[in-house]
Amino acid sequence: MENTEKKRGITVGIFIFIGIAIFLLGVFTLGGQKKTFVKTFELSVVFDDIQGLKSGNNVWFSGVKIGTIKKIQFYGTSQVQVILNIDESAHQYIHKDAKASISSDGLIGNKIVVIDGGSLKYPFVEDGDELQVNKTLSTDDIMKTLQTNNKNLVEITGDFKVLARSLVEGKGTVGALLTDDQIAHNFKAIVANLNATTQSANNMAMELNKFSNKLNNSEGFVSKVLEDTVMFRKLESSVEEFQSMAKSASAATENLNKATAQLNNSNNAIGVLLNDEEAAQQLKSVMGNLETSTQKLDENMKALQSNFLFRGYFKKKAKEEKSK
Repeated sequence: MENTEKKRGITVGIFIFIGIAIFLLGVFTLGGQKKTFVKTFELSVVFDDIQGLKSGNNVWFSGVKIGTIKKIQFYGTSQVQVILNIDESAHQYIHKDAKASISSDGLIGNKIVVIDGGSLKYPFVEDGDELQVNKTLSTDDIMKTLQTNNKNLVEITGDFKVLARSLVEGKGTVGALLTDDQIAHNFKAIVANLNATTQSANNMAMELNKFSNKLNNSEGFVSKVLEDTVMFRKLESSVEEFQSMAKSASAATENLNKATAQLNNSNNAIGVLLNDEEAAQQLKSVMGNLETSTQKLDENMKALQSNFLFRGYFKKKAKEEKSK
């Protein structure tokens, strides 16, 4: 009976010892993970948005876990201050110009704080220092951008689908070109005409080039006119004579216009004769009277020659004219 109780006591003692060992091992393991038994120092960061950070989340530096988030509290009016517990072993790598940002442990992992080391010209951080915030895009911002881009891509794909369907159905100018044979033939004819026009333009350019070469030829007429001073002066003199003739012709034309204007003017005799019918009738009457008077004068002269009183005078006059 006593042996049985001893065995039971030993068994219970063994189990108690094993339980205590497991408990101590768990405490040290958890303490190691939470850096409970490691010397640390504190840093703080003030964020506008902590994006779901929690106390106990990890702090990373160059891909290595160097601490945990100790405390999160409001700061100012709308900001949040995050207190970091950093291992003393990382103290020699973090400078005062180091910056902190919020990231994720993988695409869908827990939120973490990532610290960059800063530059060597600055001293190392001290316990209680505040780090600046790195303004680079966070993972959430990147995911939002990707979602926006995906939405835009879906809209573009839908528009392209509608466009492709319209082209297949022959809608619009491009669709008609793709589906209507007649329009396609007409388009080919237009392209052919454009090619012919281009060829004609090229030929014209070649002809103009040949003509230009002829003008530049030292034996050509134009070159002689440009280079021979004697011929140029003769040509200049001819041009001046043509200008003088043109001025004379212009003056003659002006005088003729003035004379024509005088003829059309009823204030002078010729104008009256040309434009006044009554004056023309009177002039005709006067001319008729003159003609009648001339005939009668001629008859009187003949009668006078037959008169014996003047017959000698007229005979003497006829002899003098004959002798002359």
